[in-house]
Amino acid sequence: MEDILHKQHFFFIGVGGAGMSAIAQYLAGNGKTVKGSDRLFQFEENDYIRKQLESEHIQCFLQDGSGIDEHTEAIIISTAIEETNVEIVKAKSLNIPIIIRAEFLAQICSSKRTVAIAGTSGKSTTTAMLFHILLENGVSPSLITGAGLVSLQQQGKIGNAYCGTSDWLLIEADESDGTLVKYKPEIGLLLSIDKDHKELSELEIIFSTFKQHTHKQFIVNQSHKLASQFSSNAHLDFGKGTRFEGYDFKQDGFSISFKVNNAEGKPVGFTMPSIGEHNMENALACVAVADIIGVNLEQCAKALETYPGIYRRHQLLLNEKEVVVIDDYAHNPAKIAASIKACQPVGKRLIAWFQPHGFGPTRFIRKELVEEIHKSLRTQDEIWMSEIYYAGGTAVKDISANDIIQDLLQLKQKARFIEHRNDLAEALISNLQSGDVILLMGARDPGLEKFAKEVAQAIATSLH
Repeated sequence: MEDILHKQHFFFIGVGGAGMSAIAQYLAGNGKTVKGSDRLFQFEENDYIRKQLESEHIQCFLQDGSGIDEHTEAIIISTAIEETNVEIVKAKSLNIPIIIRAEFLAQICSSKRTVAIAGTSGKSTTTAMLFHILLENGVSPSLITGAGLVSLQQQGKIGNAYCGTSDWLLIEADESDGTLVKYKPEIGLLLSIDKDHKELSELEIIFSTFKQHTHKQFIVNQSHKLASQFSSNAHLDFGKGTRFEGYDFKQDGFSISFKVNNAEGKPVGFTMPSIGEHNMENALACVAVADIIGVNLEQCAKALETYPGIYRRHQLLLNEKEVVVIDDYAHNPAKIAASIKACQPVGKRLIAWFQPHGFGPTRFIRKELVEEIHKSLRTQDEIWMSEIYYAGGTAVKDISANDIIQDLLQLKQKARFIEHRNDLAEALISNLQSGDVILLMGARDPGLEKFAKEVAQAIATSLH
């Protein structure tokens, strides 16, 4: 495939998506002329996305072809864009090269010393933690990821991209569409393998190819059974039985602590403003990579004391009068179970709300979703759901979130279907008890962040 990194004028179809906007920002930050379109821009409630992109010097258009002209040298698309898209048709008529996002990201990876962070859970958080560790210790990496880092958002940025001054690049490598196999990083990191968008057998093939394409160090989580089978050098790995094994884990409110032994066998204490044992595993992954890059255990521990977190990953929206509201991106069975378990120590009772995304994906994970939710909830906890988020297209609508709720009711679980999510806040307020933790979960829907904040605000108002 033609190397197009030398080109100057780029156009992104679907630029509002997290994966696309990150690459667009990276290019703009490196002096390229970047434009883009998105279906989201036709709705006024998404105007903030357009404004954020334009503040990063990315000119935005409706998805009508008006942004593509004779100056456009390359079109970047995701696998979600159909061949019949009006802009694809126009690009072809002008003979402009059309590049799949993953193929373009693979070219960017080849131009840098890349750390590719993969796995069905924990990618965004681990990428953010590692970025924070390196930046705090004088290594300025570039970043292309799927979720906004709070530290960058506080600077007014979208937060999912950064142009650093070193040769290192951190990327969140997604397996959901199989494009992970295109990346050839210097360091590959495998966190976990759980059924999500694909069957386990298919995932194992994808991650096997990812390992083969990693040309220096490949690091896996030995605490995760399926991931551990891909180990190529146990001395590099993290987790159970390795030199980067965490122990003495404790959670106190919104803080976790644990220990890791250094090269001399002496314990180094870690304290982080996070929740959940899974975040200890994410931190251990970072420690293993940082060791290769030249940042030691003590330096990692010091940096993680001030880890500011990422957008919609156990984001605390309300904590007053014995009621807590947390917003989280969890959307597959393993992530939902981990999120529930992480939030349980925070209060007496947990009400977990989940909005599934996509009819096909929901149908695919139905059995595992019911099993994981059932196993993770305590007797006092409840699970609520609203109807499946529909992003458009030709999906067969032969499943409802209520089907999941009915499955859980059969298992004697406290479960409730709130068909329209706009009715959620009122329903929660009428059921609130002192000591409740409200956990809001969902992905892919760009309106979830605003929705979660509105729910938290409504609950806060009801408490006064």
